[in-house]
Amino acid sequence: MKTKQIIKRAGELAKAFRVSKGKDFRLKNVDPGDTLDFTKEDKPRAKEALAMGIAALAELQDKLYAQDKWAVLLIFQAMDAAGKDGAIKHVMSGVNPQGCQVDSFKSPSAEDLDHDYLWRCMTRLPNRGYIGIFNRSYYEEVLVVRVHPEFMAKQKLPPKLMSKGIWGDRFQDIRNFEQYLARNGVVVRKFFLHVSKKEQKRRFLDRIDDPLKNWKFSSNDANERDFWDDYMGAYEEMIQETATKDAPWYVVPADNKWFTRVIVAAAVIETLASLDLAYPKVDEGKLKELAAAKKKLLSK
Repeated sequence: MKTKQIIKRAGELAKAFRVSKGKDFRLKNVDPGDTLDFTKEDKPRAKEALAMGIAALAELQDKLYAQDKWAVLLIFQAMDAAGKDGAIKHVMSGVNPQGCQVDSFKSPSAEDLDHDYLWRCMTRLPNRGYIGIFNRSYYEEVLVVRVHPEFMAKQKLPPKLMSKGIWGDRFQDIRNFEQYLARNGVVVRKFFLHVSKKEQKRRFLDRIDDPLKNWKFSSNDANERDFWDDYMGAYEEMIQETATKDAPWYVVPADNKWFTRVIVAAAVIETLASLDLAYPKVDEGKLKELAAAKKKLLSK
């Protein structure tokens, strides 16, 4: 399949899960087990599609790096065991590491807590020509902090700022921040990998039963399942309030990892293809310089 065909197909796949206007979004309308027209018997076809997508992505990323005009920021959010790490690993496997920055945001440090909640992510924004990947992000501030209000107490905010309207204020901050990035050549695309509670349980048990995966499991992962409904409500409102044309969310079904990776790759390909990327044109002076260098090299 030619690159143009891959890009066209990628656009079709990505569109099915893109949310650019969040007002009418409802999480219940997205089936975590959805695989569109792919069936389990089509897994080999899906893997082949992913391989072709990775090759196309590598070509586009090379142009992004050479052009040095745009930066692309990919944000991944999900419940535990939804497959963020695997999606990042597989989709970006063909990308030149020299043009990619990956950051995983854990619990904020003491230094982080001495700054505003956007600060630590601001310091890790990708350079022009780069793809930046945030494994979790400032969106934790309207997710885990909202589900666990006790975390807010550690943020040292003046008491009068901790009002009932703080979540609406943060949604506005985030929309404004992402609009600022878009106006400065940083293309933001956000992914919520939507795994079902049943599939998460199966993956947790697999991590417990498989000695090679024990390191992946924490007892806190199981404890957080008690807040499942609270998290789903927080995710839904987050998407409703922050899905925009310039910074859309892709709500990707995550019960089948092979399908999740195809959709994430499709969305990234579509995004890069929309930037009209091209290798820089060499001016007349540079061409003469190259000709002189070639002549000198051939003479020895």
